[in-house]
Amino acid sequence: MTAYVCPRCQVHAPADALTWCCPRCRGPWDLEFTSGAVSRASLTSRVNSLWRYEEALPLATHAPTVTLGEGRTPLVPLTDTVSAKLDFLMPTLSFKDRGAAMLAELALRLHQAGGLSHVLADSSGNAGTAIAAYCARAGLDCTVYVPEGTSPKKLEQIRAHGARLTVVAGDRETTARAARAAADAPGAFYASHVYNPHFLHGTKTYVYELWEDLGGRLPDTLVVPVGNGTLLLGAALAVDELYGHGLVDRRPALVAVQAEAVSPLASAFHAGEDELPAPAAAQPTLAEGIAIPDPPRARQILRAVRASGGTFLTVTDDQIRAAQRDLARRGLFVEPTGVACWAAVRAAPQPGRCVVPLCGAGAKTGLAAGVTPQSVQ
Repeated sequence: MTAYVCPRCQVHAPADALTWCCPRCRGPWDLEFTSGAVSRASLTSRVNSLWRYEEALPLATHAPTVTLGEGRTPLVPLTDTVSAKLDFLMPTLSFKDRGAAMLAELALRLHQAGGLSHVLADSSGNAGTAIAAYCARAGLDCTVYVPEGTSPKKLEQIRAHGARLTVVAGDRETTARAARAAADAPGAFYASHVYNPHFLHGTKTYVYELWEDLGGRLPDTLVVPVGNGTLLLGAALAVDELYGHGLVDRRPALVAVQAEAVSPLASAFHAGEDELPAPAAAQPTLAEGIAIPDPPRARQILRAVRASGGTFLTVTDDQIRAAQRDLARRGLFVEPTGVACWAAVRAAPQPGRCVVPLCGAGAKTGLAAGVTPQSVQ
């Protein structure tokens, strides 16, 4: 097993421990892991899932057993310069399957070694659904904490996978605090898409797939939605690895997108801050999946965007409604959070070629409030 390390305190812990955060500062872990170089020539004969990039994945040193064929999602053009990666076509209909596959694989190995009795997660819907599905695949007991007001369709999906639901009165941050309190119980594995860095090593396969599908290149700009920053930080990991192994000759700019109503990172970035100020209460927004007022990895996210030469953009709910309608007319039914990047690029076109992720299926939420079925015809 690789080791956890706190990026602030440099405290270490073995990755086969159930310690879910740094015991000194209570911050999220990073992973001490050195990626190997992936050969594109070898990929044609490999399994058609994210595990095909085995040299780059920390849990691929032994044959992985937890998979639903996740990854390898299509890349389709939206304009002459903008393409969309259809991550809403993943097994549970969101990009969170990338990280969930890694966490469930880790949890299964810890369970088999003894000491792990149950898995728990917190989510506004998509991450919880993904963890529930992959725990079902692995035969692991699972509880998912969700905030009140979570989409009924997402709740139904979580229940269908056999996970227990704990609905927390309050917002997303209140839900996370409740899950973290439960995570300290003996035998609990906190399958946190925020605190456990294995999740980031799953989301980085998004960029490995782009590299493979674009013939060993990357676009000029990667536009990524940011709440807790798991896709953006995974993308930054992949770019660093590909560049470090000489597999790409330049690094794309990372452009992060937040909902205007909940945009603490965008505000800090444009103010030149390295940390977030005291968090404000979350405001209602259609982009519930990225409505995170106090992301634990804020410092890392800000540093990654600046290092790439990128920036932050924000979008309004009206722009989200219009983007969902526009994509539906193109044959792509995406949930409101998942259209945020397309909304941002429509309002602020980026130079060169860029890719936007469509992260969650519209079937999970339905049309955004204010969009009628007639308006998308």
